[in-house]
Amino acid sequence: MKITQEKLPASQIGLEIEITPEMSREAYEKALREFVRNVNIPGFRKGKVPRQILIQRIGTSRIKAAALEDLMESTLKQAVEQEKINAIGSFELRSPFEDLIQQFEPGAALTFSAAVDVPPEITLNQYKDLHVQAEEIAFDPAKVDETIEEYRDRAATLVPVEGRAAQAKDIATVDFAGQIVPENETDEPMEIPGGSAEDFEIELSEGKFIPGFIDGIIGMNLGETKQVHATFPENYMQEDLSAKPAIFTVTLKELKEKELPELDDDFAEDVSEFETLEEFRASIEARFKEEAEQRTRSNKETALLNELVKHIEVELPETLIKQEVNYLVTQTAMQFSRQGIDIKQFLTDELVARMRDRARPEAIARLQRTLALGKIAELESIKSDPEAVNAKVKEFQQNYQEGEVDLQRLRELVEEDVVKEKIFDWLIDNATIELVPEGTLQTEELEDEELEDEEFTEEDSDAESLSDPVSEEIDAVATVEAVVEIEEDEDEEDEDEDDEDAAVAIDESEEESEVSAVEDAAIEEPKATSKSKKKGESKSSKD
Repeated sequence: MKITQEKLPASQIGLEIEITPEMSREAYEKALREFVRNVNIPGFRKGKVPRQILIQRIGTSRIKAAALEDLMESTLKQAVEQEKINAIGSFELRSPFEDLIQQFEPGAALTFSAAVDVPPEITLNQYKDLHVQAEEIAFDPAKVDETIEEYRDRAATLVPVEGRAAQAKDIATVDFAGQIVPENETDEPMEIPGGSAEDFEIELSEGKFIPGFIDGIIGMNLGETKQVHATFPENYMQEDLSAKPAIFTVTLKELKEKELPELDDDFAEDVSEFETLEEFRASIEARFKEEAEQRTRSNKETALLNELVKHIEVELPETLIKQEVNYLVTQTAMQFSRQGIDIKQFLTDELVARMRDRARPEAIARLQRTLALGKIAELESIKSDPEAVNAKVKEFQQNYQEGEVDLQRLRELVEEDVVKEKIFDWLIDNATIELVPEGTLQTEELEDEELEDEEFTEEDSDAESLSDPVSEEIDAVATVEAVVEIEEDEDEEDEDEDDEDAAVAIDESEEESEVSAVEDAAIEEPKATSKSKKKGESKSSKD
């Protein structure tokens, strides 16, 4: 078997393989024997059909196609091993398969062409002495007081209210039923599916319901029934309800107010592991200071990554792009599933394809960032620290003692995390980072976006309208029950089922879905599979 290599764009290797006459004869005979064993033809026992009758019934083209598929699968695998090619993903057949069937003759040589993705070659034109700006997150002492007040609010005792009307921040129990106000007075009001409830408990605070609903309850007396006017927001998730006026018939059945605990040592001991209020306050302050430092560090890392990708030269293979796109789409689907959306019904093939198209730019950016970090680790010989890895693994095991943990996989992830942290340490030490106040860079980005918006032509705007965010697709099918914006804790079992449904829905629309969290961990490139792709079924066509 003769093999010729050719370097192709997009990090591919082209292979021209010449099959020997002996190989073509053996492949044809093997395919014929398989058909004899498995094909049912009336008048003959299974496995006893004469060869000539079998060929007349099923045709030589079908036998040749089966022989070719088996032959290409084995020879491509052999070629990769023989040429020591670090292949990733599936093979792509470059020669038209129908032409190969016509050319194939048992006992005659045959040449075909294929291509396979390989890890990309990476060039970093600059990674030392980078100059960037990053926002510094300052510690805000006011957050400490706000957090303590939130603890007080959660620890409050609900006391029944009598002899007064409902006030802001009261806890009300109500029955309600909503209707959409018709545009024409002659039309009948339309009931809102899911827009009614009995013995519904709600805090009379802004943001707990659509605008107007809470304000309408404030001032009501116990036992009173009242028609409350409210209006759905213009950007409401359910398009047919956006900006629509509604009337809710509300009955106030019960009213309670919060009685906050005193700010003393007893309170601190009740809501925390600390014995004194001073210790409790100090722990919150330390947490917020650490959070501010971590956010500043994260801003530095993001600024350095954004600058790094400006200096990288790399041709990304389609296999890696597809894996990262599938990861992003799956994560999005899981988020929607946790919001109560039936993923199996919602994720049509068309929608998943649109989600993939929109995720592609971000997938490419994530890959570029990850590959840039990996290249720096290679150039500067940055490796994992066994002591740091052992310490983090031990810490994880102490904090998460429930359930089984794959220790080998855990160690791999921790090692990748340790290496990533060391790469950023090196980058920060070898870069010039100007810290600016929080909000400075965001303001500049918004100004740049506004300038770009002003330059849009009408044609640009029309094109933009065809590529709304994926979330708008979700909004179009969201149930009207989302009228009540209440956060409810979900059981962990339900979350696991939702995540599984989301992953299955993505897999069903993409047969070769390979999820890879590339940005948060080093890329572990899969070996080439043995299945080849016929021309017209290239990898890019399935994205």
